[in-house]
Amino acid sequence: MRLTLKLFASLARYLPSGAERNQALIEVPEGTTPLQVLEQYQVPTAEVHLVLVNGVFLPPSQRTRALKAGDELAIWPAVAGG
Repeated sequence: MRLTLKLFASLARYLPSGAERNQALIEVPEGTTPLQVLEQYQVPTAEVHLVLVNGVFLPPSQRTRALKAGDELAIWPAVAGG
């Protein structure tokens, strides 16, 4: 199934080659979870802070639920500033 993967800030370097700006259309097997996408693209989970599916925040306890075709998975690292 196809979905859109968006990686922001320092995580953008883990996008597949050919990605435009901060996103890529990816192909994953049915039943793939957000955590499996992170693993597939070697995104260190320790650097992941916010995970959204179709604009809805997923707390860590829900990141093992299956994604659906057409979903948009957006991931941000923790950001420091002040």
